[in-house]
Amino acid sequence: MNNLSKLSFKFFLACLSITILYACSTQKDNPTNRGLQNLSARYNYIYNSNVLLDTYQDDLSQTYQDKFDEFLSVYIAPTTADFMTTTAPVGNVKSLDEITQKAQMIIAEKGLSNYVDEAYMLLAKTNFYKGSYFTATEYFDYTAKAYQKDKKVYLAAMTWKARSLMQLNNYELAAKVLDTVKITLDSVKNEKAEPLATLAQMSIYQGKYKNAIGYLEQAIKETNKMDSRTRWPYILAQLYEREKEYPASVGYYTKVENSNAPFEMYFNAKLSKIRIYDLLNHQSYNRNQALLKLLKDDKNFDYTDQIYYEVAEDYFGDNNFAKAEEYYKISAKNSTRNQYQKGLSYLRLAELNFKNLGNYVSAKLYYDSAATTLPKTYPGYESILRISQNLEYLTQRYQLIAEQDTLQMIARLPQQAREKRINEIFEPKVIPNANIKANNREVKNDDPDKTQKNGTFYFNNISAVSRGFTDFKKRWGNRPLEDNWRQSIKSSQQVNQQNQANVIDNNQGAGNGQSVNEGISVKVAAYTAKLPLTADLLQKSDQQIIDAYFEIAAFYQQVLGDEKEAIKVYETLLARYPQNNHLDAIYYSLYLDYKDTYPAKSESFKNLVLAKFPGSVYAKTILDPNFSAKQNALDAEVNKVYNTVFADYEKKNFTSVINAVNETNARFPGNSLQAQYDYLKAIAIGRTQNVDSLLLAFNNILFKYPNDQLINPLVKDHLKYIDENIAVFKARKIALIDFDPTEPRFIAQQNTVAVQKPQPIKTEPAIPVVQPAIVEPKKEIIANNPPVNNPVQQAPVQANPINEPAKQAVADNLFSKAESNIYYYVIAVNDMSLSVSSSRFGVGQFNRGNYSGTGLKHQLQELQEDQLIYVGNFNTLSEVKTYSEGITSQLTRIMKVPTSTYKGFYITKENFDKIKNRETLNRYLEFFKVNH
Repeated sequence: MNNLSKLSFKFFLACLSITILYACSTQKDNPTNRGLQNLSARYNYIYNSNVLLDTYQDDLSQTYQDKFDEFLSVYIAPTTADFMTTTAPVGNVKSLDEITQKAQMIIAEKGLSNYVDEAYMLLAKTNFYKGSYFTATEYFDYTAKAYQKDKKVYLAAMTWKARSLMQLNNYELAAKVLDTVKITLDSVKNEKAEPLATLAQMSIYQGKYKNAIGYLEQAIKETNKMDSRTRWPYILAQLYEREKEYPASVGYYTKVENSNAPFEMYFNAKLSKIRIYDLLNHQSYNRNQALLKLLKDDKNFDYTDQIYYEVAEDYFGDNNFAKAEEYYKISAKNSTRNQYQKGLSYLRLAELNFKNLGNYVSAKLYYDSAATTLPKTYPGYESILRISQNLEYLTQRYQLIAEQDTLQMIARLPQQAREKRINEIFEPKVIPNANIKANNREVKNDDPDKTQKNGTFYFNNISAVSRGFTDFKKRWGNRPLEDNWRQSIKSSQQVNQQNQANVIDNNQGAGNGQSVNEGISVKVAAYTAKLPLTADLLQKSDQQIIDAYFEIAAFYQQVLGDEKEAIKVYETLLARYPQNNHLDAIYYSLYLDYKDTYPAKSESFKNLVLAKFPGSVYAKTILDPNFSAKQNALDAEVNKVYNTVFADYEKKNFTSVINAVNETNARFPGNSLQAQYDYLKAIAIGRTQNVDSLLLAFNNILFKYPNDQLINPLVKDHLKYIDENIAVFKARKIALIDFDPTEPRFIAQQNTVAVQKPQPIKTEPAIPVVQPAIVEPKKEIIANNPPVNNPVQQAPVQANPINEPAKQAVADNLFSKAESNIYYYVIAVNDMSLSVSSSRFGVGQFNRGNYSGTGLKHQLQELQEDQLIYVGNFNTLSEVKTYSEGITSQLTRIMKVPTSTYKGFYITKENFDKIKNRETLNRYLEFFKVNH
C-alpha cells in the first residue's frame, strides 16, 4: 500500500507540474496564466521600477539648481548639459536603464498582464528624464491612444506628453494637448495634482499668472507629496508677488519658511519677505539692516553673495549708484559656489556702468563676464551676448559725444581759462626723482639683517622672492606684467583694453624725475585746433553729436531690439537738438516704438511725420502699409534693368546705353540707382562724343547728387585727371579711347602710382537708417567704426578676474585665428545663376573713388554653388577692417543681386585658400561671426 501511495503521489506531482508549466506558457491566454503574469509583473517589475524612479526623482530634486530670481519650475525636468548648469548624477542614469529593461520585459513577456500600460509609461518617463523628449512624446502619445478608455492612464499620458512638448518649446501643440487634459480632469476622481501642476506651468509660460495661481492652489489640495507641498507654495508666493498681492505672497512665503523646505528655499523665502515688507512699509534703511543681520548667522554663510546682492538692489532702487556698485562687487566677490548669482551681479554691474555711470569700458568687461558666467537658458541671454559683442560700437559713439561736449565746453571759455584748462588735460604727473632716491636710501640704510629678522613676511625676504621668481620663470616663462597673464591668446577686447592702458600710461608719463614736456606743446596745439571756435566748426561738432545719438538709437532699436533705450536716446536727441536732419526718421521711429505702449504719443509723432514730411518714404508708409513691399519690388526691377543696361555697356553698345538710361530715368524717376545709371550714361557719352559733352555729364552728376558716397568720389577723380590732361582730351574727337572691358577705367594708367595704405573714408553711418519696411528689429551685427581718440579718456577698470572672453572660440580646426600679411575682403554670393558683372563694376567704382592709387584689385572666384568677389591685398587686419567699414554701408547700392543672396566678410589669405565649397564657406562664416 505504501508503495502504491508513493507512486500515486509522484504521478499527481508530475501532472500538477505539467499543468502549471502549460498554464504559464506566454502563448496561452487563460485565467491562470494571466494571474501568474500579473503577479510577476507587479512585484518583480512594476514595484521595483517605481521604487527606482522615485529614488531617481528624489536625487534629481536634491541636485537640481533652482534660480530664485525667476519663477521656479513647477516640476523638475533635466535637460542636456549644454543648456543646464547642473544635471542628474551620472550614477542615476543606470537606474533609468534598469527601469527601461524591466518595462521592456513586461511588454515582451507579460503581454497578458494588466501592467503593460504602466510599462509604456515607464519607458516614456525614462526617456523624459534622459532628455530624449521627442522619443518620450511618441511613447506618451502611443499610450494615450492605446488606453484611451482608461481615463486615469489617458490623463497621465496626455499630461506627460504636454510636459515633453513644453521641454521642446513647442508651446502651441502643448496648449492643445492641455485643452484635452482640462476636459478629461472631471472624469477622474484622484491623481489630479500632476495635471493641474502642468496646467499651472503652461500658464506661467503664457504669462497668465492668475490662471497659474488657481491651478496651483487646486494642485496643492490634491497632492500627497511632501516636496510639492513646499515647492508649489513657494511658486504661489512668487506669483502673488508678481501680481502685487503682497499679503497673500507673504503668507505663502511664511508657510515655506515654517515648513521643512530645503535651506536654500527657506533662505530665499526669508529674503523675499524682507523685500515685500520694504515695499509695503517703504523703509529701505530698515531693510538693509535686516539683510545685513542675516550675515551674522553662520547658517547663511553660503548665501552671503545673495544678501549683498539684495543690499545692492536696494541702493540701486534709491538711485545711490555708488553704493549699489560697491555691494554688487562684494556680491560677485563672495559668489564662490553659485556661478549663477555671480553672473547676475556681473550683469547688474554691466547695466549700472553702461546706463547710469557712463563707464563704457567697464561695462564692456562686465557684460563679457556676465555672458561667460550666466547659463545660455537665462532669459535675455542672446541680448546680453549681442550687447557684449557690439558694445564697442555704442562706446565709440558715446565717447564721441563726450569728446565733442568737452571741446564745446572748452571753446566757450575765455581765452585764458581755455588755455589753462587744455594745459591741465596734458599736464604730466611727475614723481620727483629725489623722493624715489630718498626712499631707496631709506631701504638701503636699513639694517642688512633686517630682511632675515622680518623673514616672516615673504616680500621682506629677498632670497625667498628670488627663489619664487626663478620658480615662476621655470613654469611660465617670461610673462609681461599685465592682467590675465595666464592667457597665451587674448580676446580682441582684452587686447584693446591693454593697448588703451599702455597709451594712457605713456600719456601720463614715466618716473625717474624726468619731465615729459617735449611733446606737450604739440599735443596742446593739436587739441586747440580741434576746438569749435567758429560758427561753422560748432555746426560740424553739433552734427557729429546728432549723428552719434541717431546711430545709437537706431542700434538699440534695430540690432539690440531694445525699444525702451531707443526711445530714451531719441528723446534726448530731440531735447538737445529739436531741429536736426534726422527728424523724419526720428518721428517715424518714435511712432513705431510708442505704438503699443503709449498710443497717444504714437499718434502725435505720426501726425508730425505727415505734416512736416508729407513726401518722405515714412509718410508714404504710414498712408500705405504696402508701400514698403511695392518699393522693394520697384528696387528689384531697377536692379534687373541696370543689369540689362550694363550688359550693353560691356558689349560697347554705347548708344543703346544712353537711350536705355534716358528711358529708365523717365520710367523710374528718383530711383535708388539713378546716380549709377547717369554714370554709365556719362561714360557712354565719353565713348561717343567729345570732352565737353563728357564734362557736362560729369558736372550734372555732381550737381544732381551732391551727397552720393559711391559715384561722387569717382567722378571727382575723373574730373581731376581730365583737368590735368585737358590739352590731350581737347585734341580728341572722342573723349575716351582707352576703354578696357576687364578693368573699366577711362583714364590712362599713370606711369608711377604711389601705393598707399587704405585710409578711413567718410561714408554714411554703418548703422542702417530706420526703414519703414522694417518693423521688427534687425538681428545682424554691425561693423565697428574706428575708435575715437579722446585725450581725456579715463584708464579702464579691470572689472573681473575671469580669463575667458565672452565670445567662445569656435572649435573648428580648419581655420586659424593667426595673423597674416595678406588679407582679403570677400562678398560671397550664394547663387550661381546670378550675374555679378555689374556688382563687380560697383566694387570697382567704390575702390577707384575711395582708394585710388592703393593698388587694390577685385577678382572673382567661382565655387560649385557660390561666387566669391574678393578685394585685396590688405597688409594688416586694421586695413581690411577699415575697408570693410567703408564698403558695408554702400553694399545695397553696389550689389545688383538680392540682399538675401550675399554676405560680406574679411579673411586671411591662408583661410581663404581653404574655402573650396559651400560647406567650408559656411564653416568660415560661423568662425568669422564668433571670432571677429
